Amino acid sequence: MTVRFTFHCPEAQGPDADSLDAGSLLEIATAAERVGFDGISLSEHPAPGARWLSAGGHQTLDPLVTLGYIAGATHRIRLITNLVVAPYRNPFLLAKASATVDRLSGGRLTLGLGTGYQKTEFYALGVDMEERNHLFDEALDVLPMHWRGEPFSYAGRHFDAREVIARPRPVQNPIPIWIGGNSKLSRRRIAERGQGWMPMSGPAELSATTRTPPLASLPELADMIAELRDAAAARGRSDLIDVTYSYPDRSIASPSQEADRHREALADIERVGVTWVIISSGTQEATRTLDFLEEFGATYLA
Repeated sequence: MTVRFTFHCPEAQGPDADSLDAGSLLEIATAAERVGFDGISLSEHPAPGARWLSAGGHQTLDPLVTLGYIAGATHRIRLITNLVVAPYRNPFLLAKASATVDRLSGGRLTLGLGTGYQKTEFYALGVDMEERNHLFDEALDVLPMHWRGEPFSYAGRHFDAREVIARPRPVQNPIPIWIGGNSKLSRRRIAERGQGWMPMSGPAELSATTRTPPLASLPELADMIAELRDAAAARGRSDLIDVTYSYPDRSIASPSQEADRHREALADIERVGVTWVIISSGTQEATRTLDFLEEFGATYLA
């Protein structure tokens, strides 16, 4: 099996929950690296609404700050944002933070980006949700120019950069950008200038909450992957576009149970064109998460 695995850090759910204690985070990250995971990821919710939290939403650590923290204790594992909401941030600050993590980690950052969906957070951050697609495209323009470390100018909707130079350059040229969402617009962006796609699979209710078209089956995903890669090839691209998939069967959290069935399911996922499978332990309890990592590594990654 050539598909790679990302461990998604546990998220604290509910209005009274707190984020994962940072004291155990380095243990989890180093364990994930040691047992064979190829990536570790975090999501972003800087100001989640109480109503959403009460309905099953979650708290998060700041992903770029946390991945910078993890970088100092790891050596190989990819550091992945799954995902940063680009319209929440000035693109120059996003570019600087990303370049910093990439430089400090020796070139291990993968920047997963999304347009966002929570009205409460847009209001709290003073960002017009109706502008999110325009702001997202501005970020896609600015990020590679910023990372080149050469003078450039760019007039955006809320800024006017005139002959700026941003250093240090990241190690990677460029930092890979994976784009989230199931819409045709998201896939067009990826075909034009993204290095990866982070689709969101799940029931229609989830798609309605996250404001993206539903994606319910592997055959449907296979068709969309083929269409995406054909569109990229039509633009003269020959590089492989990565595709992630969040493994939906939480019984894999007990890896010794029905391991053959899970291996068959993972093989099916790889056959449709997925290159990275996202795994979560389904618990915020550090000891259980560490136990899960050890058993998953021995069962599937050895």
